[in-house]
Amino acid sequence: MNIDISEKQFRRLIDLVYIGNWVLNSTREFHDRIVEYDEVERHLLGYCRAAGMTALVENTPFGLQPSRAFEDGGIQEAIADYEDAVFFDILAEDLARRDMEIEGVTADDARELDRRREEYLDEFELNGLNNIVVEKP
Repeated sequence: MNIDISEKQFRRLIDLVYIGNWVLNSTREFHDRIVEYDEVERHLLGYCRAAGMTALVENTPFGLQPSRAFEDGGIQEAIADYEDAVFFDILAEDLARRDMEIEGVTADDARELDRRREEYLDEFELNGLNNIVVEKP
């Protein structure tokens, strides 16, 4: 199979493969990794040299890996932004559902759930987690 893409598209593909592999494998122990995705990543990284993108890869005992320059070039920042957005969205919804349950309001009321979720998201945008208090029983 041949895929005809530009160098710019190839560079974006490397980003996408890295992000995908990060999502699938970054929380796994070494023995638990999904190696097929590591193999695809290494295979595509092998084309970086031919494309003049040698700064993106480095040789390791495990084969080609994304270089420190690649990881520090903004890709980890993009992943962190995504993780923050997902974290706050999940937390806001969970807190809104909890509040509704405590008050005996059904979570089936989508408008009420969304209103409360938005209130939490506004709070998180303004103050992050600074106003979160956990009371121990």
